[in-house]
Amino acid sequence: MTTDLAALGLRESATFDRATIADIQRAASTGIYDIRGWGAKRSLPHFDDLLFLGASMSRYPLEGYREKCATDVTLGARNALEPIHLDIPVTIAGMSFGALSANAKEALGRGASEAGTSTTTGDGGMTPEERGQSKTLVYQYLPSRYGMNPDDLRKADAIEIVLGQGAKPGGGGMLLGQKITERVAGMRTLPVGIDQRSASRHPDWTGPDDLTIKIAELREITDWRKPIYVKIGASRPYYDTALAVKAGADVVVLDGMQGGTAATQQVFIEHVGIPTLAAIGPAVQALQELGVHRTGVQLIVSGGIRNGADVAKALALGADAVAIGTAALIALGDNDPRYADEYAALGSAAGFYDDFQDGRDPAGISTQDPELSARLDPVAAGRRLANYLRVLTLEAQTIARACGKSHVRNLEPEDLVALTVESAAMAGVPLAGTSWIPGRS
Repeated sequence: MTTDLAALGLRESATFDRATIADIQRAASTGIYDIRGWGAKRSLPHFDDLLFLGASMSRYPLEGYREKCATDVTLGARNALEPIHLDIPVTIAGMSFGALSANAKEALGRGASEAGTSTTTGDGGMTPEERGQSKTLVYQYLPSRYGMNPDDLRKADAIEIVLGQGAKPGGGGMLLGQKITERVAGMRTLPVGIDQRSASRHPDWTGPDDLTIKIAELREITDWRKPIYVKIGASRPYYDTALAVKAGADVVVLDGMQGGTAATQQVFIEHVGIPTLAAIGPAVQALQELGVHRTGVQLIVSGGIRNGADVAKALALGADAVAIGTAALIALGDNDPRYADEYAALGSAAGFYDDFQDGRDPAGISTQDPELSARLDPVAAGRRLANYLRVLTLEAQTIARACGKSHVRNLEPEDLVALTVESAAMAGVPLAGTSWIPGRS
């Protein structure tokens, strides 16, 4: 029998709601902070708060079946002898082998290659499965240096220097002992079964001048052939983007606080960084002031991208491409209702499971357990990811055509309006039905 709390005159506190009370009780009983995966779950201004202005009289739409709308993007032509050419403006973000199973990494490579885009290694090094199935592979160069070696740097198609992550800007990564198997430990030069925490900053630099030196070193190692990305967690995007460009980056990857993680403190996920929507404008402003926006340095935006509308909105606000992580895992099979009973046994449910750090993922994605990992067929999962990437691209094209654009990157802020004062101010577009952009005279 369900109790009608309202009929009893009971009212839940907005400040101390049931989730907050449960967190306090857990902290009081354990004495440790909560660790989980996924990204921010609080309600934040996001792409849903923006709408497109389709063409009608003052603008002319393109016919979907007769007029072409291109989606390709070139990354890294500023300095690299071999820039990356992608068929679609959606890439796969860095997720490590260790956090993910080998089958999951292989599936990401298969799906991205089939769709004509790139995937990214993540912390912990390059696996043969991923390199073998990834037509275009970006190698992440992280503070931990786990698995890093010059040979793999040369095998990669681009190098991404990670300075921050949207879910935890200013913080390092975590990989709990239950996921550090002999293979993971061997790649990272770690003891088996012991919790690992990555450093929050690179050991050989203390600021932008050292980043300039590091970029030069990586260019020498790779004979100036590979594009160099710099990834920043969204907190001070204007200054961080400007400094990355001045240090020599070919591409800036901007990760908002809706970006996911395999494991970190929940207090970090929910209370550090700024929303993706708020971060894009300052980064674009920095690129424009330096004269490199759309022409010299590309901007990849990540953090909460879910559908083609999100892709189109990020491009309209000034991104050249986007990166997906959490959405890619869902496409592979994460949080699949088929495993509802097993999620329930773990104290969770399909659609809510976020304990990626525990290594008990029933879908076989965020685990190193051989029996669970075997559940994920990398061929079938890769096909699902490729299907999802195609849908994202088609949706973005549909919107671009409706706005009269022959290329998705021709979308612009003028094509957008905002539904709330907050989103209008963050995105720098007018409140719907007005010409008013909050904060601008």
